[in-house]
Amino acid sequence: MAGETEAAVKTFADLGMCEQLVEACGRLGWKNPTKIQVEAIPHALQGKDLIALAQTGSGKTAAFALPTLQALLQSSVTSAPVFYACVLSPTRELAIQIAEQFEALGSDIGLRCAVLVGGVDMGLQTIALAKRPHIVIGTPGRLLDHLSNTKGFSLRTLKYLILDEADRLLNEEFEKSLDEILTVIPRDRKTYLFSATMTKKVRKLQRACLRNPVKIEVASKYSVVETLRQQLLFCPAKYKECYLVHALTLKSGASTMVFTRTCDATHFLALVLRNLGLRAIPINGHMSQSKRLGALNKFKAGECNILICTDVASRGLDIPSVDMVVNYDIPTNSKDYIHRVGRTARAGRSGLAISLVNQNEIGWFKQIENLIGIRMSDIRPHQEEIMLLLERVTEAKRISQKQIKEPGGKKRKGRGDEDEEEIDKYISKKDRRFKKNKR
Repeated sequence: MAGETEAAVKTFADLGMCEQLVEACGRLGWKNPTKIQVEAIPHALQGKDLIALAQTGSGKTAAFALPTLQALLQSSVTSAPVFYACVLSPTRELAIQIAEQFEALGSDIGLRCAVLVGGVDMGLQTIALAKRPHIVIGTPGRLLDHLSNTKGFSLRTLKYLILDEADRLLNEEFEKSLDEILTVIPRDRKTYLFSATMTKKVRKLQRACLRNPVKIEVASKYSVVETLRQQLLFCPAKYKECYLVHALTLKSGASTMVFTRTCDATHFLALVLRNLGLRAIPINGHMSQSKRLGALNKFKAGECNILICTDVASRGLDIPSVDMVVNYDIPTNSKDYIHRVGRTARAGRSGLAISLVNQNEIGWFKQIENLIGIRMSDIRPHQEEIMLLLERVTEAKRISQKQIKEPGGKKRKGRGDEDEEEIDKYISKKDRRFKKNKR
């Protein structure tokens, strides 16, 4: 049925979108709607609540942004109530990205947006709220902070509530904040829940006050796109860095995201790779928001082609040019694998995902294969190729360990930003040396 609908629809105008938004889509290079947009937008325009499940990279953000903006236009942007819609996201970076897409679509209609996320001065956000935005995008904790403490700010006029990456927002981590938000917003509103994965939490969905929602599923419950190649690389734990370097050098120059389990590992691996001459930069939840955005922007701009990250970067980020994802550490939650590998092979492009699995991670990896219902191909590099890297990688690790210690050999008490400053200094030094060599 979904396929028949998609075949009949050729343009955003065919979905019922108004001329202004069709033109906005054209400016962004969106010629034809994706499957999730074909299925979701008509129901949304009819005023239905939505629960929508689609693969990551399939255009979910536009699927909820476009009908929300059309409803706002029909109210007339100039006379529409402020704080018309609220979008909640589990991560700061995703919230900022969603806001950018709303602003791009609404650039010609006088749309005003405010982003409320942690790690940014609340005073600046209060100024943004004082400008009476139509759309508020934020993380639950910071939105609740403003609802509690910012004079004159409320969501009493709210018409749309949108939960992006809804499965995570309905988890215990955000449960308390979300419950408090739901008590201070109108019950008479439209509610959209969008995600790449959705667990059956009926009680929590009911608490989100959906009214006879339309359930849309354009992918199996846990699946990845057909254009993604998935490969498995078994490696001994003590040689894991060698296998990583081997995988990266085989795809030299490729835009790559490497996922680790801990924040410390992102800093250490970035230093190791830098010491080997690779352009790597870390991003994790211990870094300040400005440094996280700085790392992300360097990666997007191609200044650094390897982003070493924790799962803070696995949710919803749209970086179209990512060629490869490497799972350096296998995720202990198998559903996180889908979000990680969803950073590549987006919007019809091809992509590669390589999982480095040591002897301690086989159980977790089997859970992933069972979840997505496929067995991955096993790539086996020659052992001699790996051993040739051992001496250089061992020396790079030694230098990196020295760099993250204070003079005198004592490790820093506080990590995060201090380690990032160490990497910044090292990057600057390497870049200066690189430029000198070029001269």
